[in-house]
Amino acid sequence: MKTDKLLLRALSGETLPIPPVWLMRQAGRYLPEYRATRAKAGSFLDLCYNPELAIEVTMQPMRRYGFDAAILFADILLVPQALGANLTFVQGEGPRLSTITNAEDLAKLGSVDDIHATLSPIYETVRGLAETLPPETTLIGFAGAPWTVATYMVAGRGTPDQAPARDLIARQPEVFDALMEKITAATIGYLEKQVEAGAEVIKLFDSWAGTLNWEDFAKYSIAPTKRIVDALHARWPNLPIIGFPRGAGTGYEAYIAQTGITAVALGSTVSPHFAKERLQPKLCVQGNLDPLFMVVGGDPLVRATQRIVEILKDGPFIFNLGHGITPDADPKNVDLMLKTIRG
Repeated sequence: MKTDKLLLRALSGETLPIPPVWLMRQAGRYLPEYRATRAKAGSFLDLCYNPELAIEVTMQPMRRYGFDAAILFADILLVPQALGANLTFVQGEGPRLSTITNAEDLAKLGSVDDIHATLSPIYETVRGLAETLPPETTLIGFAGAPWTVATYMVAGRGTPDQAPARDLIARQPEVFDALMEKITAATIGYLEKQVEAGAEVIKLFDSWAGTLNWEDFAKYSIAPTKRIVDALHARWPNLPIIGFPRGAGTGYEAYIAQTGITAVALGSTVSPHFAKERLQPKLCVQGNLDPLFMVVGGDPLVRATQRIVEILKDGPFIFNLGHGITPDADPKNVDLMLKTIRG
């Protein structure tokens, strides 16, 4: 891949002397400028659907830190909303959705072909970012993986172990499978529109993959991810796709082997030594600093950052967190992390 973009070079398998860096949720509440823009927008959803303001908050961490990639500002639950689910965000508690618990609920959802009218502001944001970002910066589009999105649609909110979704699988597998089919088809269409608008990399967030047993992990995490990857690669064979099956444990190897992803993002619990020995020989790895260190800062942050870089420096590698940066992180600690990585 002939490019000066460090992130794309790492994703193509190149080992770089200094790894490219970006952070999950790098546009977020830890930044005072983000909080000011969100207050101007009104609600979180108003911010997501306002291309001008969504571009602004995406660019804020780029101006501060000069990350090697910007990720579209949106939310994984916009797809179920576009399918007809009622979606709100409760301050301090997170999302609330109307639930899918039986065939009648499922039948109330709209057509996959009709989602783009609702999501058109997101595509406008991608187009604006593609025109705004510096030429050395990579633009990442994303979606929630079908399993993770389905867990919210069944429970109506996040739950510790996603028991409502797993219960629906056991009691009404035909309903759950039909829901997964609809989400998967909608996600393919959503991501295709992002790439058409200018996204250079796609990331799939399967944040609740770790709640699945091994058999269901193959069916509900690996299989739909492979279907999405295959559909995107049928149109764009060289499109880099980062998969994030958080909490998958030993399932990471099967996920890599069977999905066709270009790179794998590692949760904070994955040993960098395991990643170096078992995963990095196969593809680019991304991760995986514990977000807690962005709160703690100081020498613990420096040492933890140095350890990860030292272990993974000899293969294709993107530095990131093991999950999203938290609202209580200190922006100064991001500067310290970058200084530690880049010198």
